[in-house]
Amino acid sequence: MANTVKWALDPAHSELQFKVKHLVISTVTGSFNVFNGELSAGENGFDGGAVSFQADVNSINTGNSQRDEHLRSADFFDAANFPQMAFEGTELKKIDEENYTLSGSLTIRGTTKPVTLQVAFGGVTKDPWGNTKAGFEVTGKLNRKDFGLAWNALTEAGGVVVSEEVKIIANVQFAKTA
Repeated sequence: MANTVKWALDPAHSELQFKVKHLVISTVTGSFNVFNGELSAGENGFDGGAVSFQADVNSINTGNSQRDEHLRSADFFDAANFPQMAFEGTELKKIDEENYTLSGSLTIRGTTKPVTLQVAFGGVTKDPWGNTKAGFEVTGKLNRKDFGLAWNALTEAGGVVVSEEVKIIANVQFAKTA
């Protein structure tokens, strides 16, 4: 990409969350507390840009330490063998002034699958110290079993404990670096 502009993720002003149904009646929200990423785009905007993102699986936090340990175990993320999950976004495609799609490959537990995420562009501004920042909200859904996170149990009534569908919500801020 000619005249590429580089952006670094600002983790202090970003969050990566997921939501999954529990017992089909309620939703559990979790987050990854350690992650990083970068964005490359043209000097005239983000259309056609690329994103690289990694999250430390051991930083998972659902507000319940016993559940977090189970999620780190081989039943789910197998963090001992697969400590990172990664997303390589190869095409940020502009739909309109505020919306994009982001297509790429997501790797969890050593399994890589194509995914397309929705991106809401929040805008570009300068912070009080003169740094140029850009904000985005990224959302999407995936089936956890596609990535080998297959553990489940049945309730007395025959329902599942954890749904297969996982919602992803990332509110991210990038700082222009070059």
